[in-house]
Amino acid sequence: MRKLRLRSFALLLTAFALVGAACANDNPTANGGSASAGATGSTGAAETMLDRIMANDQIRISTDPAYPPQSSYDEASGTWEGFDIDVAEEISKRLGLTKPVDWQTPSWDVLTAGNWNDRWDLSVGSMTITDERATVLDFTSPYYFTPGGLAVQQGSSITSVDQLSGKTVGVCGACTYEFYLERKLNIPGYEVQYLVPEDITIKTYDTDSTAIQDLAIGRLDAAMSAVPTLQGAIDKGKPIQLLGDPVFYEPLAAAVDKNAPLDDSTLVAKISDIIDAMHADGTLTALSQKWYGEDLTVNPVG
Repeated sequence: MRKLRLRSFALLLTAFALVGAACANDNPTANGGSASAGATGSTGAAETMLDRIMANDQIRISTDPAYPPQSSYDEASGTWEGFDIDVAEEISKRLGLTKPVDWQTPSWDVLTAGNWNDRWDLSVGSMTITDERATVLDFTSPYYFTPGGLAVQQGSSITSVDQLSGKTVGVCGACTYEFYLERKLNIPGYEVQYLVPEDITIKTYDTDSTAIQDLAIGRLDAAMSAVPTLQGAIDKGKPIQLLGDPVFYEPLAAAVDKNAPLDDSTLVAKISDIIDAMHADGTLTALSQKWYGEDLTVNPVG
């Protein structure tokens, strides 16, 4: 009986030793290892958004397919082009990714509302940094600064902004131009002067381009958008003309969803570093000159 008990005790000790060894092997810090070793961590799951993007060798970026010269999609050739497109592809390249950008095209109101449900990683779509958006989105460093302005039909009797009193102005819904016309625009570090009369009628559209189209066919008295967008429409033959000087300037940045399922802080920091480097080496200036014919990458308010 005693021999049997001793043998059983020895077997029990052996079992405990095996369990202990297994636990030691599961500890990533054992034998000089690190608990955070590897981009995806000890469990194989990505720990941050940046980790996952690097592991997938591809980034999903949202933009607008009908917003030239910032971004547009040619269905005939199946190609994307524009300033935002070039900026986004340069970001992907400098991240070291080899797969092409996975383009996503959500509506603007969905994009700016946050809570993207992990359908895309990053917005590179000429988004203005505002206090309201910063409650649901994390912004990178601005990559350029655009003037916001107005246009009227070619030959219109309206020759100054103050003459818009009582008129109908078209604008993209849930964008900074609508906020400006409603006198609710809050840009960190900027003091906005409201030059458009308060008694206008605001008509919202899905995109700036749709508002410009309605202006061109006479359904609006004026339309508001980025001056480069308005000028681009003029250059393409739309019968519209700019109305006076720009009414304000806005800092435009890339953005990430605050409610993303993975931590986004390293991704925002990394892309900010890339944008800062693109400012410093002249890449952004060259792209601005290419698409706008002028350098819009310098902060007009210092």
